[in-house]
Amino acid sequence: MTTDIWSWVHDTHRQLAESGQHRLADALAEIAGHAVEGRNEQLDAMFPEALASARALGLPWVEVFLRHWRLQNLLNKRHQGEAAMSEAVSLLEFAHREETASCPQSVCAVQDFTICHANIDGPGYVPERLAVLEEALQRVEPARSCFDCLSREYAETLEDDGRPADALAHLDRAETRIAAAGERVSLSFAHSRASALHRLGRYQDALDAYDTAERAYVAAGNRPDDDDRRKLAAGRALQFAALGRTGHALELLPEAEEADRYPDIRHRWSAAVELLCAAGQFENDAALGARLASWAGELDTAGSHRPCLDLVLRAGRLAVARGAREVALTLARTGERKLGRLRRTEGVAEQVAALRAAAEALPRPELPVPVDELPAWLAEHRPDPETGAELLAAALALGERPDTVLVVNLAGALGALGHTRAVAELAWAQLELDPGHEYLTGMLGQLLIDAEDGEGVDRLAARLTEAGDPADAHWLRARWAAAQGRWAEVGEQCAAVLVHSPDALNTRRLAAAAATRRGEHAEAQRLYRELLEHAVDPAEAGEDDAHRTVQEPDLWHLITAATANRDWAAVRAAGARLGIEFDTDSGPVEEEWQLIELRVRRANGTTTDLPALRTGPATAKVLPVLGEDVGLNHGDIVVFSPAVLNDRPEPDSPEAEDWRPVFELLTLLDPAGYTTYWIDGACPEPEQWYTLRDALRDAGHAVWVYSGDGYRIADPSGEQDGLPGIYAALGVPPTGTAARTDALLTTLTAHLAHPLAWPALAEAAGADLTRHQKIVDAYEL
Repeated sequence: MTTDIWSWVHDTHRQLAESGQHRLADALAEIAGHAVEGRNEQLDAMFPEALASARALGLPWVEVFLRHWRLQNLLNKRHQGEAAMSEAVSLLEFAHREETASCPQSVCAVQDFTICHANIDGPGYVPERLAVLEEALQRVEPARSCFDCLSREYAETLEDDGRPADALAHLDRAETRIAAAGERVSLSFAHSRASALHRLGRYQDALDAYDTAERAYVAAGNRPDDDDRRKLAAGRALQFAALGRTGHALELLPEAEEADRYPDIRHRWSAAVELLCAAGQFENDAALGARLASWAGELDTAGSHRPCLDLVLRAGRLAVARGAREVALTLARTGERKLGRLRRTEGVAEQVAALRAAAEALPRPELPVPVDELPAWLAEHRPDPETGAELLAAALALGERPDTVLVVNLAGALGALGHTRAVAELAWAQLELDPGHEYLTGMLGQLLIDAEDGEGVDRLAARLTEAGDPADAHWLRARWAAAQGRWAEVGEQCAAVLVHSPDALNTRRLAAAAATRRGEHAEAQRLYRELLEHAVDPAEAGEDDAHRTVQEPDLWHLITAATANRDWAAVRAAGARLGIEFDTDSGPVEEEWQLIELRVRRANGTTTDLPALRTGPATAKVLPVLGEDVGLNHGDIVVFSPAVLNDRPEPDSPEAEDWRPVFELLTLLDPAGYTTYWIDGACPEPEQWYTLRDALRDAGHAVWVYSGDGYRIADPSGEQDGLPGIYAALGVPPTGTAARTDALLTTLTAHLAHPLAWPALAEAAGADLTRHQKIVDAYEL
């Protein structure tokens, strides 16, 4: 297996692009970057279409590549365990079929498989991990990057087996073999070496390993990217903290918000912080506890049991150190639950028991008021959630039977501290004692949805149905489906709610939002219209009816749906209720309101904000000429959602003058029909360019310049060190043709000192491409 993976990617990308499979080609080129950099949204948007295309075209090697890099993201950036297991097993099987066994990326499925097991229970799966890694390493030449990856994975498995010295020796042997093959180890190799050295207590050697690896990486002509810098900073901060050099550790430690965004640095970050807290150099407060608890909750949901337990123990030790008894006990209970999911518990079982014992040994606080007055006292004094949790737990310990009001308050405090799963367990237990408590039931439902606990939602919904509350059961299922983006199911469940509760307003709001997501704008308009019919007139509403009146967003959403349906009378009627004055009394709303930005999704999953002219309450005209990566173009009339996505700056701030509201694109209403071609070359003198641009616009074309002042091209004469360039999109209207546009451009640019090129337009026009190719070559466009 000697094929270089990146050479194969390059060749395959070229072949896909030449055959017109541009979207798949782009995915092949971009997916690894999205995966490694943690651009999860872009990856999730790109992957399904790319995988479907690879399968439809019968490209199993491409499928292996795409699935591997998505798994790398799920496992390393999102730290999924059981949540990713079925895909890891499936890919391992697929990558070893006859048609994929020779794919250079197929061996990486072994790494995915072992990482997934490590996330679930690294020590518990040591024999299985070593077995598959040994077999894979025998098949991979040391010159391949896969040998580097698999060697690091093997060393980490040895560490999980409590053999850091063996792990270090294995890394030494692997590096020797890689060097003998004429290659260098990766920068990631340093993290594996530093990890083994850290476990051996050789903290300075770990720092030296980082320094040596980074110098070699830079000397080889590389530059550490943001991902490298984050990991190196967290790794070095941990070693400095272990050495007691807290100043250096604090200087290097990434900000907590950065650890929030990038889960792959959390382990080293939290380990360093625990040492810094012990040294009195980092504040061990409730905010830190809440952060660690929320991270542990993410690992819990993802089925990464061993990392979750490790983090729970760390958070628990810190909670004990700051005297947070109830939080520490909550973490101990979480740890006990996690022990039941591990295959190998020696060592950690003792730590969990020690955490519980230390937590129970902490004193309970004295109550400031009698138990029955505590909820009111808390509402008045508003202590921090950790203090509130301690007082509420102390109050509950005084009673023979848990009081629901106290339990609900404790649940709220623990929820604010990041213990979502524990709060759900608390609510379930209380529900057995107080099954008819509506607030408790509603709170539990929302907790289950937030925790993405589908089984819990089903269990609670079934309980509600059995108790004679089918409307509440369907409403719970509707909200759960909405949280999961299952919009058809949302509509079905909301319809079932309305059978039992025909006057429900929030149900219609959710059903209408789901219909909008499905693109069923007539259904959305019907639901908003019904909402208005069932709502209470604000002028007649009493204090108890305030929640049943029409809200301003309801009217804006009705306008949006009616606009998408071209029901202009309904748009004007709803607009009148909002105080909107229109230029005309009937017909389409086509006015000039203000410049806005439209947030649209690119083909690769990223979003971009496009300048547009607002032409009505929910319509806008796209201004730029756009390429294939966005499904819109100049002059298109679109419908947007009414909510403004960006905050208006303060009136006197420098940003206020140029501020434009940003709205989310909803749907295309009227396409203008422009076709985009590109003009490239040396930038004419300003007056020449304006004359050219205006002449094109007068002929019905649209022009949008994308190049900035930094765009330079080659000077064929060699007299200058490059020339200012211009790269512009030209929109050909539906009434025009490529041939006429090519002829017009040829005439308009004939006098320029430096010619411009438009090869794609020339090709579409059937013109001679020789002239354009010469320009491209001469100016290195």
